[in-house]
Amino acid sequence: MKLTHTFKTAVTGLRTNKGRSLLTILGIVIGIMSIIIVVAVGRGTEDLILDQIRGMGSRTISVEPGRMPEGLGDAYEIFTESLGEKELKAIENKNNVRGNNKVAPFVGLMETVSHENEKMRTQIHGASALWLEILDVYPSEGQMFEESDIKQMSRVAVIGYEVKKELFGESDALGENIRIKGQNYKVIGVFSKIGTKMMMNMDKLIIVPYSTAQKILMGITHYQAILVEAETEELVPKIVEDIKATLREMHDITDPDKDDFHVGTMEDAMQIIGSVTSALTILLTLVAAISLIVGGIGIMNIMLVSVSERTREIGLRKAIGATRNDIITQFLLESVILTLFGGIFGILLGAGFTWLIGVAIREFGGFIGWKFYFPLSALFLGVGVAGAIGLVFGIYPANEAAKKSPIEALRYE
Repeated sequence: MKLTHTFKTAVTGLRTNKGRSLLTILGIVIGIMSIIIVVAVGRGTEDLILDQIRGMGSRTISVEPGRMPEGLGDAYEIFTESLGEKELKAIENKNNVRGNNKVAPFVGLMETVSHENEKMRTQIHGASALWLEILDVYPSEGQMFEESDIKQMSRVAVIGYEVKKELFGESDALGENIRIKGQNYKVIGVFSKIGTKMMMNMDKLIIVPYSTAQKILMGITHYQAILVEAETEELVPKIVEDIKATLREMHDITDPDKDDFHVGTMEDAMQIIGSVTSALTILLTLVAAISLIVGGIGIMNIMLVSVSERTREIGLRKAIGATRNDIITQFLLESVILTLFGGIFGILLGAGFTWLIGVAIREFGGFIGWKFYFPLSALFLGVGVAGAIGLVFGIYPANEAAKKSPIEALRYE
């Protein structure tokens, strides 16, 4: 029997039970759609984070308290008090750290802020003008606070676009006061709509002098991070070693494994982020692939039911000359066609949902830099896996159909 005729027969068999055919491929559709979404969102997340890190420049170095955690059990060691004013001064000293261009400490907290009857809970960062220069963001209205404000622990603030909109609406915010922990802070600057920088939503951020945040708002004497910008990219490795040597000497540390701080570059961060997101994407893809196996088992069961229901048809075809191979080919084609259609629908739905997720992330999450990504690798993987599942889970039902005796099959009621 010609393959074209067998193909038409297989399609006719599927069209006879359209509802059952659609329900049969549901598991394949969900599986392929899940893989497309997981891979696309994982790649989009990785690209977004890496773009944020690149935005800080390859000359930026981060110094944080606590040794770099090696696992969940070490996570608490991040929150130590090993970076204080004397460590900041030592890092700023060019005799200790040669080639440092800018040094900016940082602290942060979540707090409720208000203006008249309007309130919102948001992130407050204690920083300096140097910190914003490293991030390459500047107020579009007003100005950033000065070094004198840091020394005097002035109660001044620069607010993000969404903060201004939430607390002041269309009114002018410059010169007005916002209340933080029961105290007035004068708004001296407002950012335009920026989006995210270093995974921080700048639009919902309030920045105050780091001394004010540290001493008045938080009541601490240490910093949560110190950013250092090198004069040139080539000096970064040398500055990293100088910082480590300086802090080890100050803290009487002779064994590097006992460091109470960790120093990282943007390149280090990109490698770590890339490894983590890739591992998570692979893990979630494998989890999503389970539904493909479930869908394949569902197809095999339905095909077995179909073989049982069409016993007389099989007997009649054998009686008029159809061979064992013809019967196997027909039922294998039916199985493969089902899974391929499921794969195509899954790809289309996956692309559609991925696009919608991207729109939601940009509009509601504030991640303006999120890019729509459609993974061609997942597309080919989806189609290939769908076809393979059709073959693997279709072999048994096809073989069962081919084993039927034409005489017994014609007698079947």
